[in-house]
Amino acid sequence: MIKLSTSRFGILEAEEGKIINFPEGLIGLPDLKRFIIIDHKDTPIKWLQSIDDPDMAFIVASPDIMSTEYSIDLDKTVKQYLQIENDNDLVVLVILRVDREDVIANFQGPLIINARNMKGIQIVLENPNKSYQKIG
Repeated sequence: MIKLSTSRFGILEAEEGKIINFPEGLIGLPDLKRFIIIDHKDTPIKWLQSIDDPDMAFIVASPDIMSTEYSIDLDKTVKQYLQIENDNDLVVLVILRVDREDVIANFQGPLIINARNMKGIQIVLENPNKSYQKIG
């Protein structure tokens, strides 16, 4: 069990098996490698809380709740890197940004996670069918 004191959620305890490891970090944040997911009330929105920097947390959600048209054709190397054996283990999340009264989803830089081994990567899609989208 890991205990961390966060600026948003106070003191949290994280089970080792619930920690998502991003070996390469996130884009622009290579030192942030370990995260946990925290539910946001009774909504489909989640928080991706950094363990490496307890002051860093990102709002994330499944792209399915915002767009039925969003799809990713994952490169074979990404599946190999994450050791995906079954597509049912695949979790895709997008980072949401609140800009004044707008919420913007980053569809171009999704987080891809293997829920079985808790390994993740953030990729950049070259030609996404959506890149950034204002929600609501």
